[in-house]
Amino acid sequence: MTGICIMGQMREDRSPIKWNKKFIYPKSMRSLIQGKRHYDIGQTKLPSVTTILSATQSEEKKQSLAKWKARLGDQAADRVRDIAALRGTAMHTFLEAYVKGTGHKDLTSVGKEAEPMAQKIIESGLGDLGEVWGTEVTLYYPDLYAGATDIVGIYNGRESIIDFKQTNKPKRREWIEDYFIQLGAYAMAHNYVYRTHIQSGVILMCSKDGFFQKFEVADKEFVHYQHAFLKKVDQYYRDQKQNPNDKDTKNDHIAQ
Repeated sequence: MTGICIMGQMREDRSPIKWNKKFIYPKSMRSLIQGKRHYDIGQTKLPSVTTILSATQSEEKKQSLAKWKARLGDQAADRVRDIAALRGTAMHTFLEAYVKGTGHKDLTSVGKEAEPMAQKIIESGLGDLGEVWGTEVTLYYPDLYAGATDIVGIYNGRESIIDFKQTNKPKRREWIEDYFIQLGAYAMAHNYVYRTHIQSGVILMCSKDGFFQKFEVADKEFVHYQHAFLKKVDQYYRDQKQNPNDKDTKNDHIAQ
């Protein structure tokens, strides 16, 4: 994976996308607490949305993951996961650079694989992106959770949360409900802190073979996934109380 990666300075004036910096989003740091991702929001450490989803996943999902790892073997499964993560990060970097109007070159092997994936999302998915309020936006719901979404703005005429996803193979809608739950969680946080009314989310996905998919969720279905996440938040904090070594309470959130 040797090579060169270069990214230019932020220039929204050169971006092909309309920008509207109507909100001031917080800067945050990510940290690991007992191996679980948290966000440092001011003096508070909050579990990430993905940490909560991972900790509360169903037994069926756990068994499915275990079977997949057993079929490939632990080392091979870890390698597949790690390469996918690198590819996803590289793809996100290309897309963020495009939206911000910066120059970006990545001559690594992973970058060369990710660039056409990003280009496919740009050509097939960003035509309906009417306005950007922020990219790589850190969002938080006070005392409960935090996370980062790729774009907040106007998509297809609606205030929306937009996330980019890479995949090894095309996905069916019913396979990616956790992605919809993430969108709902980010929207709840944004609505609470900034007094917005975001009720729409979009997943723009590309496989490593260049197959593009767009998934949209809105209104009643969106609220359904928000309720599903709130149940998981309740379950997460109940489990923390029952397992003091993993406890995430307000006091434990204070930066050490």
